[in-house]
Amino acid sequence: MTKITSGTKVDRRTVLAVLGSAGAGLVTLASPPVSGWGTDDDTLKTILPNFTEKSRKMLSALTNVHGYSGEIPAARAEELMDLEGKSSNELMLGLLPLARTYARPPISKFLVGGVAKGVSGNLYFGANVEFADLSLGYTVHSEQAALANAYMHSDAGITAIAVTAVPCGHCRQFMSDLSVDGQMEILVEGKPPAKLSSLLPMRFGPQDMGLKDGAFPVREVDLALANVTSDELLQASLEAARKSYARYTGAPSGIALATKAAHIYKGSYIEIAAFNPSLSPLQIALVGLILAGEDYSAISRAVLTEVNGAKISQKGGSEALLAVIAPRVRLETSSAYRK
Repeated sequence: MTKITSGTKVDRRTVLAVLGSAGAGLVTLASPPVSGWGTDDDTLKTILPNFTEKSRKMLSALTNVHGYSGEIPAARAEELMDLEGKSSNELMLGLLPLARTYARPPISKFLVGGVAKGVSGNLYFGANVEFADLSLGYTVHSEQAALANAYMHSDAGITAIAVTAVPCGHCRQFMSDLSVDGQMEILVEGKPPAKLSSLLPMRFGPQDMGLKDGAFPVREVDLALANVTSDELLQASLEAARKSYARYTGAPSGIALATKAAHIYKGSYIEIAAFNPSLSPLQIALVGLILAGEDYSAISRAVLTEVNGAKISQKGGSEALLAVIAPRVRLETSSAYRK
């Protein structure tokens, strides 16, 4: 993991400067941030020194597109494997330094990356996201971010995930609802691949709550807005709520963020059998915003849609988080009902 000194604004420019000047080792911030939000060829050469120039150019072209969603399509992943002479597992581990450039750790200063592989063959980036001035419960771990990214892309499931360190217990519990059979493969550099079932052999999961399956494949809940509207952002929040996985509380919810650049980022609630590792819609939407290269300051609107009379609500937590990262943005709420 890479370390940043305190007193530094942690955004992608800062992270790229750290990784671009010191590679993958344990370092402190010593150089000014690079300009721009993307990953240019020179920076990629330092971050991924063992990749060929052709592979780096492909990755630069993929990740520098505005609106990029943190995904490498299966066909491109196959091309990269051929160009590098790497297996799928080796490629995922090799891409971890790039995944870490999306980290936002203002508290720990540690950059953690994750790369998940979907049943589709697509690869999904993720990184740790922390929020100063809030409880640590708002933190998104890199494994959670990568898996949530795959979920928001509606992949059919996850076959493997590469991480920069062995997953903590919190993440293993989160994985239990996304790999009910425990067959998800965990990849860590320098260690043999391991199945989730071996890392968490006596896990509490969906079966203990009377369910036969988990979050994958993604299923939509049949919801409609209480009030008809043509508001695009409100409609996007409804779409996110429909896609949420909330089978334990029966409280689907979704959020949509609009930015000054007219981009929309959606987040669907992902609920876990043990409750605490669950991810709120706003946390997931922020992962998407970060992967697309935008900053919290770009948020102009936020709309949360929840079901009337639900047992739990995301409103309070979302308002608290927005108040810290985008204090000028007021959370708008909308009610939905089951058809």
